[in-house]
Amino acid sequence: MQGTLLTYLYLIPVLVIVIWYWSRHKRLERESFAALKAATEAGMLEPPTLHPDIDPRICIGCKSCVEACPEQDAHAVLGMIGKKAWLVGPSDCIGHGACKTACPVGAITLVFGTSTRGIDIPVVKPNFETDVPGIFIAGELGGMGLIRNAIEQGRQAMESIIKLLKTGHNNQHDLVIIGAGPAGFAATLAAKAANLKSVTVEQEELGGTVAHFPRRKLVMTQPAELPIVGKMKFREVQKEELIDFWKKVENDTAVKINYDERVDAIEPAASGSGYVVTTDKTTYDTRAVLIAIGRRGSPRQLGVPGEDLPKVTYRLIDPEQYQNLNVLVVGGGDSALEAATSIAEELGTIVTLSYRSAAFSRAKPKNRDKVEAMRSDGRLRVLLNSNVKEIRPDSVVIAVGEKIGQLKNDAVIISAGGILPSMFLKKIGINVETKWGTE
Repeated sequence: MQGTLLTYLYLIPVLVIVIWYWSRHKRLERESFAALKAATEAGMLEPPTLHPDIDPRICIGCKSCVEACPEQDAHAVLGMIGKKAWLVGPSDCIGHGACKTACPVGAITLVFGTSTRGIDIPVVKPNFETDVPGIFIAGELGGMGLIRNAIEQGRQAMESIIKLLKTGHNNQHDLVIIGAGPAGFAATLAAKAANLKSVTVEQEELGGTVAHFPRRKLVMTQPAELPIVGKMKFREVQKEELIDFWKKVENDTAVKINYDERVDAIEPAASGSGYVVTTDKTTYDTRAVLIAIGRRGSPRQLGVPGEDLPKVTYRLIDPEQYQNLNVLVVGGGDSALEAATSIAEELGTIVTLSYRSAAFSRAKPKNRDKVEAMRSDGRLRVLLNSNVKEIRPDSVVIAVGEKIGQLKNDAVIISAGGILPSMFLKKIGINVETKWGTE
């Protein structure tokens, strides 16, 4: 009798643990299935960048990948369905890659694109050198949109470039860095730390694509390591704070960046070693080149009459400048929705959001929810299935379905994405591949 009682006393804690485990597992599975269903119904099944491809034949259902994902607290990216890991929130995956590192059985491969949506990526070797010897690519252009990954790529690319330079050369410069975004800025600091004779050119401002994000946008959720500086101890940081930090680093380290300088051509040097980089201001004779520009290249235009008017722009910098104005935002991605909602919060604005499709299927749920809330409150006018036909000095002509109307207008922001600088790359000799769910 006493033995039976002891057995029950031992079994009860075990039973409690088992029940807790299975209830937790079932709850996670329900949440995962709901997240996948919501993403499917919204048409949000295309990851924007590097993302995991999970082999169910290898996955052991340990949930290590789910627990490792840094974005998991904000939204369901990975989940468990049928005791296997699933990418349940594809559009929210931003390429951390922590899931692959955490997987104990190698069930995860990081890939670009999907079987239905290809992504153009320049051909780059593991050391970040392109198929043109001496020319390297790092950061967003190579598919790494995440700031932390871009910074790391800039640093790693510099390690490869330094090895190349050890062989010696007769060029005027060791290196020309094109772009001062996260990857280019990290590379610029690494070049200074290595005492290289380098030049960094940036056609706009420090931060690259980051500088063009809407005001107060949260841009980082994980720390990153900057050469010279060390770890950037940010967990969550807004655009303005990050740019201010980089400007302070630029000032404190005395690195020199040539702003408002656009690269027009990269050609082999006559000496047979290195390249001549031609900009709109001068030329540079250099042994190596690091291209660290964004994927946008040039903004995608609408191709309608009046698009060249001064009131038309292709990105939002400061919503306050649109106070008391009639504003049209064109586009259906996150940048368009964020621009429209942030401007609509300003005093006296009348904002219209125009998109050619029937739903904002490319935008994150939180942005779509905000648009719907502001539309319901009457603070934002939304025109789906619409196309801009003409932009006039004080109005715009828009077709909504079969009907064509005219809206009073003071400013137009076109957020229709950008065009990958494929022609620029191909002219240099760099091959561009379309990735359909491959590494």
